[in-house]
Amino acid sequence: MKGSSPTPLLKVNNIEVIYDHVILVLKGVSLEVPEGGIVALLGANGAGKSTTLKAISNLLRVERGEVTKGTIEFAGERIERKDAAAVVQRGVVQVMEGRRVFEHLTVEENLLTGAYSRRDGRSVKQDLDRVYSYFPKLAARRSIKAGYVSGGEQQMLAIGRGFMARPRLMLLDEPSMGLAPMLVREIFDIVARLNREEKVAILLAEQNAAGALRLVQYGYVMESGRVVLDGEASKLRDNEDVKEFYLGLTGVGQRKSYRDVKHYRRRKRWLS
Repeated sequence: MKGSSPTPLLKVNNIEVIYDHVILVLKGVSLEVPEGGIVALLGANGAGKSTTLKAISNLLRVERGEVTKGTIEFAGERIERKDAAAVVQRGVVQVMEGRRVFEHLTVEENLLTGAYSRRDGRSVKQDLDRVYSYFPKLAARRSIKAGYVSGGEQQMLAIGRGFMARPRLMLLDEPSMGLAPMLVREIFDIVARLNREEKVAILLAEQNAAGALRLVQYGYVMESGRVVLDGEASKLRDNEDVKEFYLGLTGVGQRKSYRDVKHYRRRKRWLS
């Protein structure tokens, strides 16, 4: 990240990811998240956002994927070859897309599974109370099986469960997916509070660029497995190319490629 400290909390340096030994998905991806920072990873479906998060948390192996080039450093230590449990123990927790909860367990039992590797029982209870203070809807539903609560409450539960692991860095994958705008604003507001009050650094992968850029400090735009643009959130919000990339459609109703947008604008400036 331009302007960040010399030793960011997370540093992804020029990584490539291959699935099944042949399918190249990420191509030279680099990004940084500062200690206590909140950063967006933006892009359309299939751009490579989820794969990037799984590379960081080392959940690629279960999908026959691996980091074949580049490095991933967390708090100055390389983690791209650590197993997923070791990455969690070092303070990196991923909240998967799709509101994945244990439907047969209650809300409170789901939250407690997030603290399964902790041995500080008293602190776990304090953190459980803290989660309920951030998500009062969960407190009211604590004894209900997770499969019977609403989609918005399941997303809150997934984030709360991640917080129960006491992470230094939380990777949030599409938390707004499938939710009504009012719920999205509520969840984004709570994520901002977790970042601000608990000092949890956050890397947020989102298609909802407008919502994400109001929340974060810095953003990276991905397309086809590459980072094609990065910058401070305020500048990305005002960037006409980003606006057209996310909002512009071609004549047949398909989203334009970011490269097409840039090419068009370069030609326009050259001809004027």
